[in-house]
Amino acid sequence: MTFAPRLEEVTPGNFETATAIRVHPDQEFAVSPVMQSLAEAYVHPPGVAWPRLIVDGDRTVGFLMAFLDIDWRADGGTLRRSGLWRLNIAADAQGQGYGRFAVESVAAELRRRGTKELYVTWHEGEKGPAEFYLRLGFRRNGELSGGETVGVLDLG
Repeated sequence: MTFAPRLEEVTPGNFETATAIRVHPDQEFAVSPVMQSLAEAYVHPPGVAWPRLIVDGDRTVGFLMAFLDIDWRADGGTLRRSGLWRLNIAADAQGQGYGRFAVESVAAELRRRGTKELYVTWHEGEKGPAEFYLRLGFRRNGELSGGETVGVLDLG
């Protein structure tokens, strides 16, 4: 099988497939379900959330959602950031390069928009995604956001 993933917008036609994506049960503490992500995308102003399905051939293997130019401190805009908000790779598709593809896709979109850094947050712990993000070049920046570690990837 050829590795040829692509991103697709979430539409009425693939909504049920999107919301059926499930990570490993022992990872559920670390990422919200796709349904919650789509609800959050809906309640934010247009253009803040960038939700996409990760599809390979005719198989949906994951979901990502980027955040674009958000008011990070929620104080009127003293600090604006963009990055990866959610990453859900289906349990049976993990370890095949789809997570890396997702991060690289968000990085490419942010570069296209002129963004210099890609932010992500994660839960620490044995089953958390810290090592995944660190292997991709993210570095901890010493911050916490909502109790999660903040990582940053230089896009320069």
